[in-house]
Amino acid sequence: MLDQQFALPMAWKHFSLHSAASSLAAAMLLAGCATSTVQSRLQERSAAFNGLSPEQQQLVRQGEIKIGMPEDAVYIAMGPPADVVESESQNGRVKTWIYYGQTVEETRYWTFERTSRGDSAFPERRLESDYFPRSYVRAEIDFVDGKVARWRTLPKPPTR
Repeated sequence: MLDQQFALPMAWKHFSLHSAASSLAAAMLLAGCATSTVQSRLQERSAAFNGLSPEQQQLVRQGEIKIGMPEDAVYIAMGPPADVVESESQNGRVKTWIYYGQTVEETRYWTFERTSRGDSAFPERRLESDYFPRSYVRAEIDFVDGKVARWRTLPKPPTR
């Protein structure tokens, strides 16, 4: 009875940790291949970049934005938004670009492993950890009439 209750195939004991690590590594590799840079976006929208003031061009090259910048400048500086939400305020229609960040969250829990000593078998407690990717809103940028009206960045969520 004890053997059946606590014995798990060895592959199952570390499945979630190894599969989470493998999935995260694969996602980071794929993201690295598909990630655009300020330089690549600048080449993609060079006409829009050339139409910016010298001050705005300098900020865009540094990946920074400022109130009054057009959508193309924000696209070059920060990349494409993950989501676009439209609303209305006293100032008129507002388009909000939302950018997400990614972090890894650790979850700890206790498991039991069958341990044998001599003729006795008993469950032994072990602390295990799993790691899960977690998305969060990293930045929000509001546009009114195609220009930045308000922007804000948000911190990574605290780790538990």
